[in-house]
Amino acid sequence: MAQQNDQFKKIIAHCKEYGFIYQSSEVYDGLSAVYDYGPLGSLLKNNIKEYWWKSMVQMNNNIVGIDAAIFMHPKTWKASGHVDAFNDPLVDNKTSNKRYRADVLVEDYMDKIEAKINKEVDKAQKRFGDAFNEQEFRLTNQRVLANQAKMDDIGGRLATAMTDGDMEGLKQLILDLEIACPESGSKEWTDVRQFNLMFSTQLGNIAGEEGKLYLRPETAQGIFVNFLNVQKTTRQKVPFGIAQIGKAFRNEIVARQFIFRMREFEQMEMQFFVKPGTELEWYEKWKETRLNWHKALGTPESKLRFHDHENLAHYANAAVDIQFDFPFGFKELEGIHSRTDFDLKAHQELSGRKIQYFDPEENANYVPYVVETSIGCDRMFLATLSNCLIEETLTSADGKESKRDVLKLHPAIAPIKCAILPLKKNEPGIVEKAKGLFKELSFSFQCQYDDTGSIGKLYRRQDAVGTPFCVTVDFDTLEDDTVTLRDRDTLEQIRVPMSEVESIIREKVNMKNLFV
Repeated sequence: MAQQNDQFKKIIAHCKEYGFIYQSSEVYDGLSAVYDYGPLGSLLKNNIKEYWWKSMVQMNNNIVGIDAAIFMHPKTWKASGHVDAFNDPLVDNKTSNKRYRADVLVEDYMDKIEAKINKEVDKAQKRFGDAFNEQEFRLTNQRVLANQAKMDDIGGRLATAMTDGDMEGLKQLILDLEIACPESGSKEWTDVRQFNLMFSTQLGNIAGEEGKLYLRPETAQGIFVNFLNVQKTTRQKVPFGIAQIGKAFRNEIVARQFIFRMREFEQMEMQFFVKPGTELEWYEKWKETRLNWHKALGTPESKLRFHDHENLAHYANAAVDIQFDFPFGFKELEGIHSRTDFDLKAHQELSGRKIQYFDPEENANYVPYVVETSIGCDRMFLATLSNCLIEETLTSADGKESKRDVLKLHPAIAPIKCAILPLKKNEPGIVEKAKGLFKELSFSFQCQYDDTGSIGKLYRRQDAVGTPFCVTVDFDTLEDDTVTLRDRDTLEQIRVPMSEVESIIREKVNMKNLFV
């Protein structure tokens, strides 16, 4: 656990030091759970969004994109259930006066039990080596079975309380488990009560309920209310999807863990409209498709897992999370939900307008069912850094060891694709060649010109920010127009003609490599 905390602290410090993420309004001591993306962070985030958009919209003839407004008619949120049911269970500790989500307290307790199970499995793995059968061990070991049964019981009680809105039952669960406040260690809790997560504002100068607007808590409803507009103007036939990338806002009770849980965040969502009765088949297809999207970036399968929802939302008949092994444990990265026809029917009913699809093959109208994939862009950013930031020990030719921090991003999403490094910043010929090459390469991909240190220090800095290639312009360049091309991961250095640098790097950093 201490090692995980150290890793997380290192990621946060790395983001600040190299210009990936800053605390918002830092000169005023910051704003809780709000962050700004710096020069490199904004580039990396845009590349993640581009990869998602290409895979979701550009590579699919039956998926189109929109960009809906943040402000929507307040009835939108009445129909969707957000006004009445978009709540989190809130509980305060009487000793520390700290506020918590009651369900998260229980989930954290279950995580500790799961950690005990994994510890038993790891011990057995070391004891039995290659002969170890993990599945058989989990099904037969008494300590594992007892802890698993305890987890199942707690999970069942939590799901029931959340589904029924039973706040008394949720508090009783916390008391029965003797959960203590992480801050004070006290087990004295207030009653659990519901807390609506939507931010509200006013329309113009109109006060009161008639002028109330909400900052959207999700991007999905902008897709649902535009269903007919999009279907008619694009002439799409079911099954088809509508995708969107956009900001959403939630007044989180406890916003924590850096950019994992923020009050202003960005979502990448796609709603896939299907014929009723086929939704679970499409649900399974999108589960596989989205998992493969993550693995294409080089994320090891051991850091990804499916986690089925026990407590289904009011609109869903199936739901699963793709969880990533963050430094603080496996947590939700992306959700795939079978939303049934709840949303379209709810908007049809409240608006009084027909929101249906005419199926020419069936010669009938119906309200399509929906399969949703929804991923937090900020969480994906954090998962990417967690997976790619490593410390390596290097051994030189004379046997000396040194360490480097290297961000092993897939070249296609790296913020800087190539760094141009003049060996001597005061040598006019070298500088002229280096700046000329920078200008030429900048037409093709994001480059950086850096002459602010020795060549060794410049290499280390580029390693730390994930730049896959460095080009060094030196005295030999003045003689034969060749440069040194250095690979971030292999550390291999080769001489190549300046005229070939652009084509070599462009092929390596092309996003099409993610789709092969």
